[in-house]
Amino acid sequence: MSSLETTAPSFVEMAHRIVWSVAATVDRAGRPRTRVLHPYWEWDGTDLTGWVLTSPQSVKAGHLAATPLISFTYWAPNHDTCTADCDVEWEDTPEQRQAGWDRFLNAPAPVGYDPQIIPGWDSPAAPGFGVLRLQPTALRVMPGTLLAGGAGELNTWRR
Repeated sequence: MSSLETTAPSFVEMAHRIVWSVAATVDRAGRPRTRVLHPYWEWDGTDLTGWVLTSPQSVKAGHLAATPLISFTYWAPNHDTCTADCDVEWEDTPEQRQAGWDRFLNAPAPVGYDPQIIPGWDSPAAPGFGVLRLQPTALRVMPGTLLAGGAGELNTWRR
């Protein structure tokens, strides 16, 4: 098992290169549910924090209210994969919502985007707009070359 300092930078590089992830939650009946999401990850050299803009009125929000956990898996056609299992919490003060909006608005492409492209999100105060903070509990980064016995290294970390 690698350290967070070793795993987080390679995770962010791969996740931001792939951009879209399959995200899994658990519904109120204990069944897994997946959807595609677009997280943004920030590594400051010590801590890794992820962010997702999503609706607090969504089915996913109900799942997270009962079980505040989410798992993200990214896959690229060359079979590069990375996964982050996370604790989640809503950032719901006006200041946190504005910071989340600005974070994505000002993030570099391809992970940055203008939140107003989502119907109903005309501002951070929109009722359907929400910000999820992601705190990873486990990371896995695997270059696709490992599947064919090639070069590369599997990186894993668990809190």
